[in-house]
Parts: sequence; C-alpha cells; structure tokens
Amino acid sequence: MSTPADRATPDRTGPDRTGLGPERAEPAAAPPASAPAPRRAADGYRPGRTLPLRVELIRQLKRRRTLVMGAVLVALPFVLLLAFRLGGGPRGNPDRVSLMDTATVSGANFAAVNLFAAAGFLLVVPVALFCGDTVASEANWSSLRYLLAAPVPRARLLWSKLVVALGLSAAAIALLPLTALAVGTAAYGWGPLRLPTGGALAADTAVARLALAAAYVFVSQLVTAALAFWLSTRTDAPLGAVGGAVGLTIIGNVLDEVTALGDWRELLPAHWQYAWLDALAPRLETAGMLQGASLSLSCALVLTALAFRGFARKDVVS
Repeated sequence: MSTPADRATPDRTGPDRTGLGPERAEPAAAPPASAPAPRRAADGYRPGRTLPLRVELIRQLKRRRTLVMGAVLVALPFVLLLAFRLGGGPRGNPDRVSLMDTATVSGANFAAVNLFAAAGFLLVVPVALFCGDTVASEANWSSLRYLLAAPVPRARLLWSKLVVALGLSAAAIALLPLTALAVGTAAYGWGPLRLPTGGALAADTAVARLALAAAYVFVSQLVTAALAFWLSTRTDAPLGAVGGAVGLTIIGNVLDEVTALGDWRELLPAHWQYAWLDALAPRLETAGMLQGASLSLSCALVLTALAFRGFARKDVVS
C-alpha cells in the first residue's frame, strides 16, 4: 500500500527514463525537386517540313527581278542575231579564226558564241542576284524574324533558300544556251559545230559538249553564289550582298589579267572560268575543268559553312 510520500516521488523507472521507449521520429526529408520536364514539340510540328521548297520556289518565281533576269537572258541571242544581221556577220582576223568568227556557221556555233560572250560577266549577275538577295531581302522587308517565329529552324530556312537560289541560277545558265541554240538553228540551220582550230564536231556531239560546257559554267559560278549567300546573311541590304559578290568577282577577273602574278593566278577561281572551252576541242580535255571545279567547290563549301555558322548565332531583329 503506497503512502502519500511514495505518490509524491516521481517514477524514475518508466520507459521514458530508462531510454527503452520508442525513439522520436525524425522529420521526414523533403522530396527531391523534380527536374523540369523536357520541352516537347507541339503535335504535328515537323522542323524538316517547315518552309517547303515548293513554297519558296513559287515565291521567288513570282518576284519581278526573276522575270526581268529571265527576259534579259532570252533577249541576248536575239540581240546578237540582230547585230550579225546588221553588221553582215563576224569580221575577225583572216589569219586567225576565233570562236566569234564561226557564230553564223550553225545553230551550235551560235549557241557556243552566246555562252562565250556571257560567261565572263552576264551570267555572274543572275547567280549573285538569286543567292545574294534571298536572305537579305527578307531582312530588308522585316519579315525574317516572323519566318523564324513561325517557327522555322534557322538551318532549315537557309537550306530552303540556298537550294532554290542555286536551282534558279542553274536554270538561268541553262536558259541562255538553250535559247541561243533554238534561235541559231532557226537562223543558220542545224549542223555540225565548226571549231576555230579546224575540223568540226557532229551536231549530236556538239550538243552534248555544249551541255558539259554549261554545266561547268554553273560549277565555276558556285564560288560567286556562296559569296553572295554569305554576304546575304551578314547584311540587311540586298544590293550590298549582290553588289559585293559581283564586285569581288570583277576584282578576281582583273587580277587574273595581271601576268606579273605568275602561277599565283591559278589560285583565283576566275582563272579557270573559260576552261569549258576545252570541251569544244576535237579531243575532249578535262584537266582544266577538273582544277577549276575543285577550286570553286572548295571555296563554295567554306563560304557556305561560314554563312550557316554566322546565321545560327546572329541576333535577328529585322
């Protein structure tokens, strides 16, 4: 039986005093912060299907500068035909026959003369125009940022515009000899290609050689195309990109005439721009065309890579 004193004495043998009771629960650790969910493209969005080539091609074909350039290239054979009619035919050195002296022999000769007359400068203009105006014009119209916000990936935008620009350039280079062949055949008849060095190429062989020559002219102009395209990604002024490419091409042509440079001229793309004349020889020679094509392609690849790299980092505000 407990006394009042026992009841007043606290119990020191309970579980709370012996340390045998349940341990206090530690506060639960906060769950780790979940990583942000990866961004997922909207349903139906395919970056590779933005700005289709067909859409870009239709846009460029409807532009006035495309129609004007096509009209100029079609008009050149008629201008030369009229010049030969009014002047009574080519008048060269009787002791030395040049390609120009054979212009009125056949339609194939007339086409070759047109290609020779235009390859140095006239065909540079459409290539520089189509490739230099393509991106800079969008920036000049303040529509470039809206294209990128569509959203069109930057690489896809450049790829679509470059492919269409090169396609239009190839069409422009092919349009001139095709028109000249048709006009020349109507005026001077269908016949073999008379060579300035003597001999002739059969008509079918001549057409194949002219096609090879036109293809080489296009490849040789790739450096101009890439230069214009790179400038187009660096400026908002289309005229600056086009004019810069044409101007630098002219400078290259001038430097190629400086004989004091010696073998250094072989490093200029302009040095090989007339290598396609080897395709009109009795025996096809391709060494010069291969050197010129290699140089042009190398320069074009470097300039195109610079265009894509610079545009990927560019702060587009226009």
